[in-house]
Parts: sequence; structure tokens; C-alpha cells
Amino acid sequence: MADATYGLWPLVVLNTLLFVVFAASFFHPKSKRDWRAMGAYSAFLVAMFTEMYGIPLTVYLLGSWLGSAFPLLKDTHAGGHLWNDLTGWTGDPHLSPFTLPATSPSAAGSG
Repeated sequence: MADATYGLWPLVVLNTLLFVVFAASFFHPKSKRDWRAMGAYSAFLVAMFTEMYGIPLTVYLLGSWLGSAFPLLKDTHAGGHLWNDLTGWTGDPHLSPFTLPATSPSAAGSG
């Protein structure tokens, strides 16, 4: 599997700027309270897009701590499945008993 799904920092910056400019075009902050709300929204966007395209926070925080005990825990898409590494699941992490229930249609509320 190609590991180009993380580390896409230009995409983090582009999406964050796009959403902040879009929000600012509708919500024109004037007071200090408005600017604080816009700043909180912008911080949320930075955190969300960093988690999506940069590096997952769980892998980042636990990678150095658990890295020697679980060498498969690395900042790749297939290596970021912590429960699989903790339980010793050796198959495809996307077909594990931890991932499949979370991706079933009934888990999404459509079934």
C-alpha cells in the first residue's frame, strides 16, 4: 500500500485556508468576541485537517512511547491501527474485527 495518505502538509494548509476564507466571507467578525469565535473555528480546522492529512495524533503521541514494543505502529495508513498491534492481529488491518464493525452500514446509521 502506498503511504502517501499522511504527510500531505500542503493539503492541510490549502484546506484550512479555503474553509477559513469561506467562513469569513459569511461571518464578518467585528468585535473581540467575534474574532475569538473565528479563531476557535480556525483552530478546530487546523486540528481537523492535520489529523486527516498530516499525521494522526494517536500515532504521533504513542508512536515513540510504544514504538519499541510495537514496531508496526508507525505513521503510515496501515501502521496506525493501535488495537490491531496491541492484540497481535497480523492480517490486513482494514479487515480486522476492530475496523469492520466501525465501517458497517449500521454503524453509520443508514441501516
